[in-house]
Amino acid sequence: MIRSGLLAILILLLFSTAAGAHNVSKRDATFVQANKGAAIAPFLYLGAKHMVTGYDHLLFLVGVIFFLYKLKDVVTYVSLFTIGHSITLLGGVLGGIHANSYLIDAIIGFSVVYKAFDNMDGFKRFLGFQPNTRVAVLIFGLFHGFGLATKLQEFTLSQNGLIANIVSFNVGVEIGQVLALTAVLIALSYWRTRPGFLRHAFMTNTLLMTGGFMLVGYQLTGYFVAR
Repeated sequence: MIRSGLLAILILLLFSTAAGAHNVSKRDATFVQANKGAAIAPFLYLGAKHMVTGYDHLLFLVGVIFFLYKLKDVVTYVSLFTIGHSITLLGGVLGGIHANSYLIDAIIGFSVVYKAFDNMDGFKRFLGFQPNTRVAVLIFGLFHGFGLATKLQEFTLSQNGLIANIVSFNVGVEIGQVLALTAVLIALSYWRTRPGFLRHAFMTNTLLMTGGFMLVGYQLTGYFVAR
């Protein structure tokens, strides 16, 4: 039952990913652009909402924690991801660092492919070496944060209260991340106690990789069409 539920969630994430992982509702976009001054609570909510519905981020994090059995390891890897995306989210918006959003999102999609391939022991099996996973999570975290920044950069943000609002948004992202990962970790922890976990792990990571390739293709298509 739990295995079927997890696979259903992953399949839903795959198709949601193809629809665009960084979409912002018209209502939220209107609020962000019309807001003047510090609005800590609303931006906390928007950050949490964006993470919970940010399918590319969730797919990557599912891959990251998929084979982590110790809470200490989960905290370590998620913290590395958090450090990475916080740096580029804040730096991108407050520092005015720009990049093409399609290419950044394509790299984010590739991060999902990378982690799924890693979980399938692909590096050792096909390439004969194992990259440093902690470094990879930190680096990809930088791109995930930049993906968030490029979306916010599409809006005209008031300079009045900007720092408070962006910091609040970033904190909200962390809150949403904890909520989403807690649910995923509980489901994974139970699934690991069932006899078929390792047998179906390969298929699950194949789905993750498929989602990553879908996102890469979707974003690269958008990049070439936009040009």
